[in-house]
Amino acid sequence: MRVLILTLGTRGDVQPFLALARELRQRGHDAVVAAPRRFADLAAAHAVTFAPIDDGPLRVLDAGSADGLLTGGGIRAKAALMRRMPAMFGQVLRDCWRVASDGADVIVHNGQVIAGQHVAEKLGVPAVLALPLPMYVPTREFPWPGQDLPDRLPGRLNRASYAGMRAPALVFARTVDRWRDSLGLPRRRGRHDPARRPDGGPAPVLHAISPAVLPRPADWPATARVTGYWFTDRDAGAGGGLDARVRALLDGPQPPVFVGFGSMAGPDPGAATDTVLDALDRAGLPGIVAGGWGGLRSFTSDRHAFVSGDVPHDAVFGRCAVIVHHGGAGTTAAAARAGRPQVICPFVADQPFWGRRMHRLGVAPPPVAQHRLDAPALAAAIRRAAHDAGMAGAARLLGARIRSENGVAAAADALEELAR
Repeated sequence: MRVLILTLGTRGDVQPFLALARELRQRGHDAVVAAPRRFADLAAAHAVTFAPIDDGPLRVLDAGSADGLLTGGGIRAKAALMRRMPAMFGQVLRDCWRVASDGADVIVHNGQVIAGQHVAEKLGVPAVLALPLPMYVPTREFPWPGQDLPDRLPGRLNRASYAGMRAPALVFARTVDRWRDSLGLPRRRGRHDPARRPDGGPAPVLHAISPAVLPRPADWPATARVTGYWFTDRDAGAGGGLDARVRALLDGPQPPVFVGFGSMAGPDPGAATDTVLDALDRAGLPGIVAGGWGGLRSFTSDRHAFVSGDVPHDAVFGRCAVIVHHGGAGTTAAAARAGRPQVICPFVADQPFWGRRMHRLGVAPPPVAQHRLDAPALAAAIRRAAHDAGMAGAARLLGARIRSENGVAAAADALEELAR
């Protein structure tokens, strides 16, 4: 079986698919991951066959403007950003077909790459939507995670909220249709919905989420599955590359607090860094602060350590007192598996959803939204997470359940079943 995996986004949108590709290869299948070219080294480190595609909208993140507009910009600024987005996808779409034209038996894609169901239709093969969050399949049990919506909506409103996933189709329709025309594909009804097959039936959807975190909704169709998280293999020596100051804190008498907001930069990373350091001092705990993709700024401190670049979650999270993060799906999964209490400071999109979910599971205090983030509030949340025995016990139990699962094997089983 030849599987082509198409994904677009930040590291959290790429790394789970590297785990899937490795599992498929170990089973004797041919698996290729097509992702933004900046992740070529990451794929090589995991011995995964890689096909580069254009970085597309990631260049806006490089410029540091996207997150600031989304979290702090006004309506006009956000609208201007959305108007710029379609033009950033032209080369992405062309690159996806260039890779797919070599042939595949199954296309696995993450939706936001936009090309997945279209190249599968051109090849006449199944397209499988693979997601680290439940964005496309409506349910009465919880609202659409793409927007910060109340948890306690009536079931019918929860289900109706998934109409929010129609927005990408409206934004990118003209760009995609011109590209489809170049491939000789018809402008059929429902062509922009990745959760639908060309014949109108539901497409297979694999949710790379632990059922311990998000039990499968009872009203989902049989084509929608919850497999468990897709983690890359652990590297026992991953901690060897850590800065000496970080290792000293991890080995010290008082477990540190990890703080990192990933690729979320916010409107003022310098002010956010000052808030974090003030909160750590108020909480009386040492901190390991990760810069991420420009989210927090470098600093010098005798008490805390700054880390630039990638942080090996396996080597760090399980040895921390508390994990403070932005609530991205990948970081939330890694923190939950580590079995440590969390403090989630969401920016946008699905991050508030995961913040509320972790709180309901008893492993985190209520989320502290970035637009309300100040040192007293963050310090109070850190202190609670660090000293609440019930929260620590719930986190340990959740971590043990997640570590007992093998989501990537369940996903590979599903793809083999589909191929049969």
